[in-house]
Amino acid sequence: MNTRSTRRSMIVTGLALATIIPLVACSSGAATPASSDPAAAEGNFPGTDPDTFTVLTANENATLEAQLTALSEDQCKAENEALPLVHEKTAQADVVQKVTLLASQDALPAHFIAGTAMVRPTGDLGVAGLVVDYEEILTETGAWDNVLPAASSTVNNVYGQMVSLPYQYNLEGIWYNKEIFAELDLEEPQTFDELMDASEAIKAAGYTPFAQAGSQGWPLTRLMGLYIFRNAGPNAMIDIRDDKAKLTDEAYVAGAEALQTMAENGFFGEGFNSLEADAATAAFLTGKAAMKYDGTWMLSNINDEAQNQIGAENVGFMPFPSVKGGKGSSDEWPANAGTAMAANPQTTGPKVAAWFSCIAENYGQQALQDAGVLSGFKVNGEVTDIPETTTMVQEKMAEISDTVLWFEALLDAKSNSLASTNVTLLTTGQMTAEQYMTDLQASVDANR
Repeated sequence: MNTRSTRRSMIVTGLALATIIPLVACSSGAATPASSDPAAAEGNFPGTDPDTFTVLTANENATLEAQLTALSEDQCKAENEALPLVHEKTAQADVVQKVTLLASQDALPAHFIAGTAMVRPTGDLGVAGLVVDYEEILTETGAWDNVLPAASSTVNNVYGQMVSLPYQYNLEGIWYNKEIFAELDLEEPQTFDELMDASEAIKAAGYTPFAQAGSQGWPLTRLMGLYIFRNAGPNAMIDIRDDKAKLTDEAYVAGAEALQTMAENGFFGEGFNSLEADAATAAFLTGKAAMKYDGTWMLSNINDEAQNQIGAENVGFMPFPSVKGGKGSSDEWPANAGTAMAANPQTTGPKVAAWFSCIAENYGQQALQDAGVLSGFKVNGEVTDIPETTTMVQEKMAEISDTVLWFEALLDAKSNSLASTNVTLLTTGQMTAEQYMTDLQASVDANR
C-alpha cells in the first residue's frame, strides 16, 4: 500500500486531519537511513533521522530562531555538524493551516509550531500519532532532568501530554510594592481574607490596591479564576471541560462573587473597566498602585529604569493566596509555556534526539544570558548581569513543582470572549455572580 500517495490524494480543509492515519510502519519521505555511527545509533527512538534538523517557527518569534542558531554555533555545534539546523517560517495566523497541509503531505519537519488544540490527545495531530512525547525522548537521552518540574506540569496541563518544549515560560501572580507594604506594616497575605484586609489598609492610605486593565477583560477574570482554583482545587477548569462540574456550582460562583466584592469595595480604583494595559502597568511602576496581578512577562517593564520609578529593589512577587476551606493551595502557581513546539515522530531518530537533548541542557542558560528570556529549562552554568527581579523569578520557577492553568485556558473561543465581555457587567453590578456563571456555562455547553 502506498500510504504516502493515499495521503496526498486527501482533501484537507481547516482542521480535517482526523482522516489522516499515522504512519506506523512507514517512514517519512524526508528521512534518510540512520547513521552507521554506533554512538549516534544509541537509544530507542520512534523514527528515522532526516537530512536536516528543520525547525518551523512563527515569523513573529525571532527570539527562538536566534537562540537555536546560537546553540548550533556553540553548545550544540557537534549536533549541528551531524544534522544541520535549517529554519522555516510561517505567519502565526497561518500555523494551523500550514501544519495541516504539511501533515496531509506527510511532510512535517522535525520540530514545528502547532496550534494548541492540534497536539492534544483528542486533537488532529494527537489522534493521528504525529507528535512526540518529549519526556520519553529526553529520558532516553538522559536529559529529562533539565526540564523544570513546573514547566512539565504546565505543558501536561495545557496539552494533556508532554508534546511541547517550554521555550517560553511564565508564571502569573501578584506583583507588589515592597515600600508601600513596609510603610503600612503589611506582610505578604497568606489567605484571601488577609489580602482583602491589606487592600482595605492600602486604600485607606490613599493608594489604589490593584492596578488592573479592566478594558482587556482577562486581568479581572484571572483574579476570579485564581479564587476558583484555590476554592475548588487545581482541576477546577479541567472538571468544567470534562463536564464533571458546572460553573454554576457554589465553589465557582463564589469566585465571581469575590471579584465583584473587590470591585464594589473600590480595590481597583476609579475607571478600572476602561483602563488600558500600559496605564495599569504605569500606575504600579510609578507607585500609585500597591499591587498588580500579571505574568512574569512584565519583567521587561520592571527592568526598564525609564518605566520603573519605584526601583527594582521595591518590587515583590507573590502567589494568589489560599481560600479558607478551599481545596487548592497557594503553592500551585498559574503558568503557561508559550506556543506549542512539537516534534515529528517519523523523523525523531538518534540525531534529532541528540538535538533535543542538547537544547534541553543548554537553552535555559543561552536564552537567559543572551536575550533575558525565562524558559522552562534549568539554567546550567553561570549567567551574568541579570536584573535582580529576573533572578528572583527564575529562582521561584526552580522551586515550583505543581502549576494550574489560567481561567480561560480550556474554554472554547466563544466562551472565552463571553467571559471577558461580561466581566464588565459583573464588576459594575449590572450582572449578578449567579447570572454571570449561568450565561458562561450555557456558552460552554453550546460549544462543546
